[in-house]
Amino acid sequence: MRNGHRLGRRFGWLWAAYGTSALGTWLAFGAFPLIAIQVLHAGPAEVAALSSAGALAGAALAVPLGPWVEFRRKRPVLIGMDLVRFAALLSIPAAYALGVLSFAQLLLVAVIAATADIAFRAASGAYLKTLLPPEHLLIASARFESTTWTTTIVGPPLGAAALGLLGPVATVTADAVSYLLSALGIRAGGGQEPRPEPRQGARTRAGDLLDGWRHILADPALRPLFFNTALFNGLVMAADALLAVLLLGRLGFTPWQYGLAFAAPAIGGLLGSRLARPLVTRFGQHRVLVVAGTLRAIWLVGLTLVGPGTGGLILVMTVELGLIFCCGVFNPVCATYRLERTPTGHLTRTLTAWSVTTKATTALLTATWGVLGTLLGPRTAIGLAGALLLATPLLLPRRAAAPLTEPDSAPSRA
Repeated sequence: MRNGHRLGRRFGWLWAAYGTSALGTWLAFGAFPLIAIQVLHAGPAEVAALSSAGALAGAALAVPLGPWVEFRRKRPVLIGMDLVRFAALLSIPAAYALGVLSFAQLLLVAVIAATADIAFRAASGAYLKTLLPPEHLLIASARFESTTWTTTIVGPPLGAAALGLLGPVATVTADAVSYLLSALGIRAGGGQEPRPEPRQGARTRAGDLLDGWRHILADPALRPLFFNTALFNGLVMAADALLAVLLLGRLGFTPWQYGLAFAAPAIGGLLGSRLARPLVTRFGQHRVLVVAGTLRAIWLVGLTLVGPGTGGLILVMTVELGLIFCCGVFNPVCATYRLERTPTGHLTRTLTAWSVTTKATTALLTATWGVLGTLLGPRTAIGLAGALLLATPLLLPRRAAAPLTEPDSAPSRA
């Protein structure tokens, strides 16, 4: 199953759409803060709000979307969320051209994009489960993961060149167009999608909003993995923000050195994602999940030793390479495990709850570590995040879970 067409035409279009939008995202990486600073002359508090407040508000708005998406065909939702992001992002260059761009608009677009991203990810997981048999889910997840790291390698350098030649608004335009192309790709996939079982009652009830979290916390296999991934992702992202301050500020790294320190190690993610399936075939899903999840926690603390010059650059690249390689193995196995452990009738709400929690945790920890970085210094705060990461393997599932028996597609009510 090495060729993309062997997973089917519809998956091929979905994969192509994902790669297109992922490339657009990385082309525009860092564009919002640059627009806020260079065009709108925003201060540090406003720039921080773009990432933290925007993500938190988007996560909150995405909560009711989980039950709404659950009982609808997923392909139209995917197309709709792509078109929403296309229109929202395209409003920025339009407003800029008219001379009416404001910080409030940037923040609103950040909220809309974050909300649509969560809904899209939840719907895409449920859609993928309808496209492929269970034995092919890991292959598909690994291909998405390898695409993520490939675009991470290619996108930022191209985006940096575009930023220098055309400015940050141009990269936002490219990102917007990537979502339009993604929507067209998903539409081109065609095919029939089974209609979800109708819900009981026409309106969303308060209990529906909690169904995703209820399912996760009731499953002894998903529960520890849920807390592990939320905490791990949040601490890594919080440390990355401080690492930028340390490298570009106190250690005097140039922007190209900083970009190289993160772009080049993404090759590790590509290699890790390619090894995920062979490792699972040889050692079993649970063992790979635990070993990769443990190994990815040991790297970050090494960044406390970084110094100036070539030696510091090599150290950062080595640490990031090890971290990203382990994540490249872990992420597709975790994504497959989550799909297998969740009944189809609960999948969208479960994935929504997972994404909302991860984004909210990341935003809160990033803000907290910003304060710690100010009080203790960025190096000490990074070390504290690395020390806490060493405890995250305790939250991995301790034993292989029994296979899930897929119930009737209609979700049960407690």
